[in-house]
Amino acid sequence: MVRIDIRYEGDLHCACTHEPSGSELTTDAPLDNQGRGESFSPTDLVATALGSCVATTMGIVAARHEVDLRGMRVTVVKHMASEPTRRIGKLVTVLHIPGEVSTDDRRRLEAAARHCPVHASLAPEVDAPITFRWGVA
Repeated sequence: MVRIDIRYEGDLHCACTHEPSGSELTTDAPLDNQGRGESFSPTDLVATALGSCVATTMGIVAARHEVDLRGMRVTVVKHMASEPTRRIGKLVTVLHIPGEVSTDDRRRLEAAARHCPVHASLAPEVDAPITFRWGVA
């Protein structure tokens, strides 16, 4: 169990505190939904969670198999849908993994990415493809 405390500050801004660490972040509604876009939107945090979960889950498997993923970059592009209701429609994830990685390790790491807890928690209606670009910085 992890507790997150959220305080609505008005003007579509929230202050969020991660209770175990005390880390804080803010959210703001996006420009296309009555906000000022001054911080991550709640749906941006879902995209962020997906990308960081993919990287973390791969990192766990990489450490187990002594694969160095330092320098890996992950990009997630969020596409919103408006029908039947405003929601995340697509999260396109691209990973750039530098260095040499064996075919067996690539298979293990790709499976780990596709089974990260956030990816597994997305509704089936959210299209969430993951592309791997091996050997690029």
